[in-house]
Amino acid sequence: MTDPLTEPDALRAAAETMRQVRERCVWSQRITHRDLVPYLIEEAHELIDAVERDDRAELREELGDLLWQVLFHAAITAQDASDPFDIDDVARGLTEKMVRRHPHVFGDAVATTPDEVLVHWNAAKAAEKRERRSVLDGVPAGMPALARAQKVLGRAARLPVPPVERPETAPASEADLGDALLVLVAQAQQHGWDAERALRERIRVLESEVRAAESGG
Repeated sequence: MTDPLTEPDALRAAAETMRQVRERCVWSQRITHRDLVPYLIEEAHELIDAVERDDRAELREELGDLLWQVLFHAAITAQDASDPFDIDDVARGLTEKMVRRHPHVFGDAVATTPDEVLVHWNAAKAAEKRERRSVLDGVPAGMPALARAQKVLGRAARLPVPPVERPETAPASEADLGDALLVLVAQAQQHGWDAERALRERIRVLESEVRAAESGG
């Protein structure tokens, strides 16, 4: 059996480690894609936290933890009797897609500004997703509400949808609160701000204040 610690290719070693864990660890053997979802969400948020705190050591570790989740899902699909695919299939599909979406890098197209890059990206993506009938197709229903609101508003901007308007009075109900929150998200969208990140950063300040109060500071 291959020893992952002697494999010179670090990514291949990680994939081999996962394969052996999946095949030989009694806990890992019973895990399904659905079982992994909470861990995937948790690891993604831990990575986001490391990025926003600019913690290099944590960033390196959390990238590895998120990679492990990808490898785990691929190890599960590799054992699927009806439609198996492994991490190499996943990587090949990713490479092909990224080459298609960067014709200015791998082809003859030209893009000298970020906006021009997005034109190529969106054109390639539209060609790949011809079966989609709505601009909202592909927006994950499980996204956090603020992030999903930003995504939906961004997609809706392409259509003659009535603008989100500021309510005349303070929220008097949960429905009114939803309207007020959507207005704030729309304002963030107009300024190019990330509403989800803004709230996370503000919560971090509040957490610091709470800890300071607890310590008598």
